[in-house]
Amino acid sequence: MKDALDRLIAGELPYILVGRDDFPDKTILLPGSFNPLHQGHEGLLLAAERATDRDGLLELSVTNVDKPALDIIEVERRLLQLKGRYCAVLTRAPTFLEKAAALPGAWFAMGYDTAIRLLSPDYHADVPAMLETFRALNTRFAVAGRLHAGAFQGLENIAIPAGFEELFIPIPENLFRADVSSTELRGEIGS
Repeated sequence: MKDALDRLIAGELPYILVGRDDFPDKTILLPGSFNPLHQGHEGLLLAAERATDRDGLLELSVTNVDKPALDIIEVERRLLQLKGRYCAVLTRAPTFLEKAAALPGAWFAMGYDTAIRLLSPDYHADVPAMLETFRALNTRFAVAGRLHAGAFQGLENIAIPAGFEELFIPIPENLFRADVSSTELRGEIGS
């Protein structure tokens, strides 16, 4: 694994599949840092599989838009918590556009807050062009609601640009709701 990780980090491999030999035909990926993996991740992945009838994988990128790159030791530490429980794909794709380009046809699971950032002009200068790229790559997004600004908010509370609504699939609250975050959990355990 170390050789493959070195090659991924160096940009010589587009991704590494962990825990299975082949990529599922119909995949839904849950991107995250998994620091730590928690019940919210697990519940969202299961709900996304149910809502889309796709095989779920966790996706861990060794590079991130908002955080420092992960080194091999940190990647191995995060993968250890998945061992025997979840399959994963490792990428070096920090943005959803890069993830979709590296893994065409894969769909993504996300919470309300991530969907808001995905559609924000603050993150993407030309949101319609970005969405058109996702359409061309057959990328879709399953979106779960989340407690946001004191109220539970779901896909119905997001302004999706006209003509792109089919790219977004709601995960109903009765299928998944977990008001937990990795940041809060790390704060509770003091790391």
